[in-house]
Amino acid sequence: MTVKHLNAARVAAVAAGALTRHGRTILRRKESNAMTQNLPPLLLIGCGKMGGAMLAGWLEQGLPAQSVVVEPHAAATAAFAGRVRVVASIAEMPAGFAPAAVILATKPQEAGHVLPLLAPLVAGAPVFISIMAGRNIAGMAAALGGAARIVRAMPNTPAAIRQGFTVACAGPGVSAEQRALTDRLLTAIGEAAWVEDEGLIDPVTAVSGGGPAYVFLLAEVMEAAAIAQGLPADLARRMARSTVAGSGALLGASTEDAGQLRRNVTSPKGTTERALAVLMAEWPDSMNRAIAAATARSRELAG
Repeated sequence: MTVKHLNAARVAAVAAGALTRHGRTILRRKESNAMTQNLPPLLLIGCGKMGGAMLAGWLEQGLPAQSVVVEPHAAATAAFAGRVRVVASIAEMPAGFAPAAVILATKPQEAGHVLPLLAPLVAGAPVFISIMAGRNIAGMAAALGGAARIVRAMPNTPAAIRQGFTVACAGPGVSAEQRALTDRLLTAIGEAAWVEDEGLIDPVTAVSGGGPAYVFLLAEVMEAAAIAQGLPADLARRMARSTVAGSGALLGASTEDAGQLRRNVTSPKGTTERALAVLMAEWPDSMNRAIAAATARSRELAG
């Protein structure tokens, strides 16, 4: 079936990294390396999957070698050997190191221990960019010191392939230059959007932060259902993965909303309509309750 009204100009604009507007947010794609200057020195606290994905994107943009990564597990930083300085603890950071930004990519439960150790850096007025789920700006400022300039951000795992989506909120004292630097760091791993109300970061965490897991669950249950209908396991897996990935790519390229794309596939009295009759009886309410539960948990983590 052909897709109706697909806007080729829009597809080209997305691929080229054009700016787009959606309500009051501004989305940005990462810029070409040739059009950007090298980044200033950064301090990355934690180099797990998300921290590592961000670091890889920044290295592509000219991250200077004097930048520092604090990560106790050597295996996590093996791919970056010789490209940045890696230390196992905050105490091992080089004396006098003054980063332009400190990225907090450690686990939320470690914040109580880690943040006070970083308090001496506040005097140098860097921007602290936190991707720790549930940790709010006020709580982090109390641990770092009241003058800390903090941006709270929530990325998601497609950042690993530079297809992430991050929503950020700037706290008091963050300058226009620091906000621009933060935006550049976040768009190195995909799209970025800003909100003024920090309270919106909790539902953001529920929707885009956890969203990849919901999509992967869809592929998982589709695969299981295909096997239940007699399809070979290897074919079922290929079909489910390719269908979910291809549909996501189509959604990203199309100007039509998700509901219209769904209707484009659904022929009257056909097989898809029969399947959707089952799914629509349960999915909307289940998704609403799931997002509400995740939003509540994000607020609980703030303490």
